[in-house]
Amino acid sequence: MTSYNPKDWFSFIFHFSKADTFRKLIPVMFFIGIYSAGIAYLEIEYWELPESSHVKNISVMHSMLGFVISLLLAYRTNTAYDRWWEGRKMWGGLVNSSRNLALKLSVILTEEKDKAFFRKIIPGYASILNKHLKDEETGKQLFDDVDLEIDHHKHRPNQIAKIIFQKIQDLYSTNKISGEQLITLNTELTSFTDICGACERIKNTPIPYSYSAFIKKFIFVYVLTLPFGYVFTLGYFVIPVVVIIFYVLASLELIAEEIEDPFGTDANDLPTQKIAENIKKHVEELI
Repeated sequence: MTSYNPKDWFSFIFHFSKADTFRKLIPVMFFIGIYSAGIAYLEIEYWELPESSHVKNISVMHSMLGFVISLLLAYRTNTAYDRWWEGRKMWGGLVNSSRNLALKLSVILTEEKDKAFFRKIIPGYASILNKHLKDEETGKQLFDDVDLEIDHHKHRPNQIAKIIFQKIQDLYSTNKISGEQLITLNTELTSFTDICGACERIKNTPIPYSYSAFIKKFIFVYVLTLPFGYVFTLGYFVIPVVVIIFYVLASLELIAEEIEDPFGTDANDLPTQKIAENIKKHVEELI
C-alpha cells in the first residue's frame, strides 16, 4: 500500500505515482483527443453546421444523463471502498486474535517446547492466509465457467488451523490445559477461520459483471457524444474539455476496480504481507 502524507496535498498535483490513473489512461486520452478534433473539424470546417442545427441540442441529453452517471459512479466507488475497508477490518481482527491467543498461551503453557510450537505456528497462519488470498485460483472458486480440481489440501489456511486445534486438543488430553482454558482458546481459533472465510467472500465475489460492464459502456458512449453538441459553444476548445471529462469519469471507474479486490499486489491494495510480519513480531514478543 502506498504510504503518503494526507496533509501534503500540493505534492499530489505534480507527482504521478505508479498507481496514478493518468498513466494508464494516456493512450485512450490521446485517442479521445484525436476523435474530438475530428468531430470539431467536420462540424466547423466541413459540414459548416449553423447555430440552428438540431445537433446543438445533443448537449441537453448530457445535462440529463450527467446526474445519472454521477450516481452510478458514486455508488460504484462507495461499494468498492466498503470491500477494501471490510478487508482491512478482517486483517485487523486477525491481528487481535493472534495477539490474544499468544497472550493466553504465554500464561497457560509452562514447557518451552509447547511455547516454541505456537511461537512459530500462529504467525504461520497469517503468512499462509496472505499467500492464499493472493493466489489467482482463490478468486475463481465461485465462477461457473471455471472447473477447478478440488483438493482439500490446497486450502492451506484450513490445514494450519487444523494443526493448531490438534495441538490444543493434545494439550487438553495430557492435562496441560483445563476444560475452561480449552473453551477460551477455542474462541480465538474459531475467529481465525471466520476471518479467512470473510476474506474469501470478498475475494471470490466481485461486482456483478452486468453492472460493471454497463458503467464502462455508459462512460464510453457519454464521452463520445460530447463533442457533437459542445463544438457550437467551445469550438476547438472542446478537445481538452472532452479529454478532461473522460479522465475524471474513467479514473473513478479504474480506482473502484483496483480497490474492490484489496488482497492483490496493486499499489493501493492492503499491506497483508506487512501485517503478517507484524503479527510474527508481536507473537514472538508475547510467547
